[in-house]
Amino acid sequence: MTNATTTKVTTPVIEDRNAWRWGFTPQAEIWNGRLAMIGFSAAVLVELFSGQGFLHFWGIL
Repeated sequence: MTNATTTKVTTPVIEDRNAWRWGFTPQAEIWNGRLAMIGFSAAVLVELFSGQGFLHFWGIL
């Protein structure tokens, strides 16, 4: 007579890092960083091509 033990194997839950989630979640912070990089790149390109600062280009200063 053998004493066999059973082990329960569970698969890990994989979070989608690109999912759009609201609140202070890692996914929201990733999207926040991506959109900030796009905005910063746009401001740099405006300054390079116009020869003016970003605020001067939009007439704020």
